[in-house]
Amino acid sequence: MSSKGNIVIGVTGGIAAYKALDIISRLKKESFNIDVIMTESASKFVTPLSFQTLSQNIVNCDMFTEPRAWEIKHISLAKKADLMLIAPATANIIGKVANGIADDLLSTTIMATQAKVIFAPAMNTNMYNNAIVQHNIGKLKDFGYEFIEPFSGRLACGDYGTGKLADVEKIVQVIQSILYDKKDLKGKKVLVTAGPTMAALDPVRYITNRSSGKMGYAIAEEARDRGAEVTLVCGNTYIKPPIGVESVYAKTNEDMLNVVLGNFNKQDIVVKAAAVADYKPKNYSDKKIKKSGNDLDLVLTQDNDILKKLGSIKTDQVLVGFAAESNDLLENAKKKLENKNLDFIVANDITAPDSGFASDNNRTTILCRDGRIIPMEKMPKRQVARKLFDLINAR
Repeated sequence: MSSKGNIVIGVTGGIAAYKALDIISRLKKESFNIDVIMTESASKFVTPLSFQTLSQNIVNCDMFTEPRAWEIKHISLAKKADLMLIAPATANIIGKVANGIADDLLSTTIMATQAKVIFAPAMNTNMYNNAIVQHNIGKLKDFGYEFIEPFSGRLACGDYGTGKLADVEKIVQVIQSILYDKKDLKGKKVLVTAGPTMAALDPVRYITNRSSGKMGYAIAEEARDRGAEVTLVCGNTYIKPPIGVESVYAKTNEDMLNVVLGNFNKQDIVVKAAAVADYKPKNYSDKKIKKSGNDLDLVLTQDNDILKKLGSIKTDQVLVGFAAESNDLLENAKKKLENKNLDFIVANDITAPDSGFASDNNRTTILCRDGRIIPMEKMPKRQVARKLFDLINAR
């Protein structure tokens, strides 16, 4: 598999150095080529051999070691990099770069590269909050360097406060997003709905469905990585929303209707992937319904058709719907496409045992307003999202 890009990772001397191994492992699985530069102090925490094994490249530590090829090491790595990540970034390396000091392989490579450089700081909370360190961070931001901010928690030294290396998943997502191969949604605003809504019966019970929200989240990630400004309206989901998007929670049909309508006019593309409840109890009980020994008759009334409402008021927006069907897939999806004034509809066969609800994969068919029908084999939901935006952009 060909590389998605070249990343140079600088590892400095902090207890969080071991987390860089996890970052490298995850990026390698995503087909990035990784070169590692370790400072001398970093090698006291984790051996270069560990990084060499995971990166599958020679680890660079000393600017003056005998070269394996005739090249100036810090210049060749600087030119090779599509992106540089410094993780963990200590107060020392931040201070060096902020003040133009280049006295080892890592600092000279940072100075020499024209690639984007991202620092992920990790240090004692008192060091991080020190006025000098904060001044240096601000100075680097002014120069165009980027930071993945640390979070707060219990530190290795036993103190509590800000200074923990950002979550590895977050760091990896940031890098993947920056290096994504398509940036054709820059300047666009995209709204995505995801997950199930709930309709309360009483203070304890509610009606919902089996949607996990994974498809909507994958669509939001795809739009984000392609450069869009993304608003994700989350239903009653239990998965962590992707970073870099504005997440708004809307647990009921009414909540989701209000959020979507409040944002609709500002959007270029709206993808309604949420599994919105079509019905709600006609009468809500403000007290828990007690067992009586008899059957419980539940009367449901139709709830808001959010997608149809959007189709009736849309102007220049591209509007995409989803159809989760157990039978007559294409016939039902085509009716929905026409009746709700959609530009595209993604038809999903929920009876497929190896895809659909809660799965990482989907078997879908995309129907277009112009009459095209595009069947797709089982594929990861993120790949479905990619295909969908390819069609939207071609339109």
